[in-house]
Amino acid sequence: MPLRIGVSACLIGERVRWDGGHKKNAFVTEVLAPHVEWVAVCPEMELGLGTPRPPMNLVGGRLIVEPTGEDLTERMRAYAAWRAKGLASLDLDGYVLKSKSPSCAPGDGLFARALAEAMPCLPMEDESRLSRASSREHFIERVLGAARWRELTKRPLRTGDLVAFHAAHKYLLLAHSPPHYERLGALVAKAGRRKLDDVVRDYGAQFAGALAVRATRARHVNALEHMAGFFTRQLSDDERLALREAVATFRRGAAPLATPLALIEAHARRHGVSYLSEQVYLRPAAPNLIS
Repeated sequence: MPLRIGVSACLIGERVRWDGGHKKNAFVTEVLAPHVEWVAVCPEMELGLGTPRPPMNLVGGRLIVEPTGEDLTERMRAYAAWRAKGLASLDLDGYVLKSKSPSCAPGDGLFARALAEAMPCLPMEDESRLSRASSREHFIERVLGAARWRELTKRPLRTGDLVAFHAAHKYLLLAHSPPHYERLGALVAKAGRRKLDDVVRDYGAQFAGALAVRATRARHVNALEHMAGFFTRQLSDDERLALREAVATFRRGAAPLATPLALIEAHARRHGVSYLSEQVYLRPAAPNLIS
């Protein structure tokens, strides 16, 4: 299924900038685009400012038109709150924002702030940070997690569906945030004693929060070692040694995570360990999405 991602319209080549130009971004338009259903927004254009237009800047948190000193803060805030509420109904999987923009920059931009308030769990990143491989990988992992949750919750859920989703994400969650994994497990355990809609709402927020925590090498190693423990008796001495060395090589930073994951997945399939074969952790983001 295509990912559904909001985007600053200038990043996909729309000529909506103050000077009549665009800021087309290669990662957005060449890497992500084949897999994405874009929801493009330019706050300034939708506010009716047109293009080209006088440049604007944030001055003391106020949105000021440079040549005239006109203050557009309240107009932008009202529009942004309305637009963000509408976007929240679209079940977006993520949002790519324009850095350094007085409306779209994460943190300071007035529109970006409204997005964060309306959708606090939404993965958001700007194109500048996405130029770094580690930020790209983390963003895509969060977006894919949001898409899986969207797919699960687009139909009425039973408790068993939530239990299965949680089980399939065990090692991915442990690699990101063991405390979140424990809290999510407690939510699932109480699903039969609470209104399921409330449990699903709380689980979705906690799940997004878990993936927002960056996975660390140490937590990856911990997850890998737990998974390797499933094969204590099935593997030959040579296979067991090869798996230990693959994990150790990753621990030293001399091999990518994909190396021990591929070994574990192969052993899980060969020995019929379905619990591991079904783990999302064994199917990381495709390299073409983060390259």
